[in-house]
Amino acid sequence: MSKHNTWLAVAVAIAVAAPAVAKESAQDALAAALGPMLESHQGEVTVAVKHLKTGRTYLHNADKPMSSASLIKAPVMLTAYRLAALGQLSLDDPVTLREEDKVPGSGLLTPHFSNGIQVPLRDVIHLMIAWSDNTATNLAIEAIGRASKLEGETDAARGIAETNDLMEKLGYENIRLNSLVYRGDTTIAPDRSEAYGLGLMSAAETLDLFEKLAKGDPGDGIDDAVVEAYRAEMLDHLRACQYNDMVPRYLPKGTVVAHKTGGVSNARCDAGLIESPTGLIAYCVMTDENADLSWEEDAAPHVLIAQIGKAAYDYFTQGAGAVDAPRVARVLRMGQEDPLVVPLQRTLNRRVKPSPKLATDGDYGPNTQKAVKAFQKQAKIAVTGEVDAATWKALGPLAMSDDPVPPPAEALKDLSPLLPVDPLGQPVTTCPAWAIADGETGKLLWGKDDSVVRDPASTTKIMTAHLVCRLAQQDAKVLDEVVTFSERADKTSGSTADLREGEQVSAGELLYGLMLPSGNDASVAFAEHFGARLPGEEGDTPYDRFIAAMNAEARRLGMNETGYRNTHGLTAEGHVTSARDLVKLAHAAMQDGTFREVVATRRYATTVSSTTGYQRNVVWNNTDQLLKREGFYGVKTGTTGPAGACLVSAGERDGKPLYVVVLGANSGSNRYLDARNLYRWAWNQLGAK
Repeated sequence: MSKHNTWLAVAVAIAVAAPAVAKESAQDALAAALGPMLESHQGEVTVAVKHLKTGRTYLHNADKPMSSASLIKAPVMLTAYRLAALGQLSLDDPVTLREEDKVPGSGLLTPHFSNGIQVPLRDVIHLMIAWSDNTATNLAIEAIGRASKLEGETDAARGIAETNDLMEKLGYENIRLNSLVYRGDTTIAPDRSEAYGLGLMSAAETLDLFEKLAKGDPGDGIDDAVVEAYRAEMLDHLRACQYNDMVPRYLPKGTVVAHKTGGVSNARCDAGLIESPTGLIAYCVMTDENADLSWEEDAAPHVLIAQIGKAAYDYFTQGAGAVDAPRVARVLRMGQEDPLVVPLQRTLNRRVKPSPKLATDGDYGPNTQKAVKAFQKQAKIAVTGEVDAATWKALGPLAMSDDPVPPPAEALKDLSPLLPVDPLGQPVTTCPAWAIADGETGKLLWGKDDSVVRDPASTTKIMTAHLVCRLAQQDAKVLDEVVTFSERADKTSGSTADLREGEQVSAGELLYGLMLPSGNDASVAFAEHFGARLPGEEGDTPYDRFIAAMNAEARRLGMNETGYRNTHGLTAEGHVTSARDLVKLAHAAMQDGTFREVVATRRYATTVSSTTGYQRNVVWNNTDQLLKREGFYGVKTGTTGPAGACLVSAGERDGKPLYVVVLGANSGSNRYLDARNLYRWAWNQLGAK
């Protein structure tokens, strides 16, 4: 090989046969397979996939610049190795870790390494790629800056500029690094940082970058042996990636993937090289504005990216006939709101005999679960009520559109006879338990099974917020106290205020993060912060003391059917309440002005800071859809599989305030219909117009 080849220029020697695919276009075949998934995903998706040996390619919105999250760390690695190949820096040089270097988020250096430790730059880069270490990334960028010949006031500025300069030389307009990680003050492009965060990349250019790494490109005049050694090291870093719940997830066991992932609250991405039996498959999948912001294994963007990777692998190794998207679909279960629920409901309506006639509302409630069980019994597979791999396979292709409307004459053939007139009395509801109370006195007016013990879900957070507000009644400065999120709070599952370990916000503002997005993490942070000052037994943790205070307050309020085991409402044995108890709690909590203001707020935005000094903005939207309608002003929603859809609400018409509690509705939308029907009926009984 000529010494005029670039630092990337080494062809990958893979002795493989040509892929056994038909002559049809990869674009058409994969579009047909992936189209339904991409269309149903709630969020933006860009895709670029290429079989490097044959050149067959699939692109979907691939030129659109997207938030890169940690995927931008791959260009940082390439830049460092290029400078090493040019002799401008040594990968063996030690990098010293200082306290001021440490930033939160992914990685090992911040939580596990002591200040003053020296780590070779090569190992820093390995941590940056394999563990997506944020602190290591900043150290690598600054090391690049120290070696750079470009102008800049700081090592960080020069390192960022050097990375972007290489991307520009490679012809990439939409791959740019904006700042250090969690150090917004180092940005070289404030507008880009505001729009994209840490960096931006496009799927098409990122795929090309990985193709260059795999195949080589003419250029710089670097010694061949150095080029090959460094290329091999970079691929080893990528093969060591520890985050394999996206593209590698559904690939055959033992498949090697050299890749880098990225993720922030609303963006998830994965790019790299799949080492398939028919040759390397380069890919980049990027998502943004995802409706599902969770970090669970089955988070919608993670599974979507995994499905795309599996479909591409199957196509390029076995042909179009092997692509079977449902075979790799995620498990669906009751309580989930997922883009696949609507086509699932349509499919069940067609496959189950007789048809369950499900509403295609995207809410996996009790009716959908019942239909799934009926189908599983009909298909003679395990009856679980969950749509697992066996169920997807039995269902076959999903119905992505509604049934065609029959001709008018045919549509009128099987009209059923009229049903009897509705009985007079209380309205019919989907929820098994409800209560209506006077909004001024809290007196219970009407109810149905209002004393029956039920799972409270996130209505639990009314008590959590109520305790904080009671502390503030004793000392108003309580709301100005700074609450710091612990590892436990950060890792609490379920709905989230989206704060991370080490981030801080005032107690007064965190009330919005607790009640609007229903932040389970915020509830734990409150308990850990305030629990130590509450009564308890010797040896009790602050969290235990807070739970004890919740139960003590429940007893004080006469909530005789209520017991608390946690601060957020995730299902736990003995964690129960009743509709009438929630009326008592809502009335007590709504006497506090701060509480009333918080729960009536539809959206709240603030800036959170970190113990390491950075700041970022967060926005919290209220989950209570009744607040979109005039006359309603709180209080709290709650949803889990065992609890169903719950709502504690407050409304007023013609000077007649009411509380309405709905527990166990069969869908999120039906809880609001139930509540509004109960309000209308009650106001009519009370003479409101």
